[in-house]
Amino acid sequence: MVKRFRLKAKVSSDNINAIRPVLKAHLPKTHIKTDGRDLLIEADLEGSDVKELNRILLSALRKAEKRTRLRSEWTSEGGITYYFFDYVLKRTEK
Repeated sequence: MVKRFRLKAKVSSDNINAIRPVLKAHLPKTHIKTDGRDLLIEADLEGSDVKELNRILLSALRKAEKRTRLRSEWTSEGGITYYFFDYVLKRTEK
């Protein structure tokens, strides 16, 4: 079952220029702002599993730059928010 999620994320990396094209490729309709050495992202995505969406995104970013960190919030249509630090689900809130 495909679900819609709203992504808000902070991406930190040693090479922001290397990961920017990856973000644009994986999140074509995203809003990206630069905040110092970090990128702030807002996007809408569809998928069956939020953990898998987070894993796919971080894996792609780390292929471009190994030292990349992802702090993300994924909010489902039902109002449940999943908070991740890199690959780890830290908490869930409704």
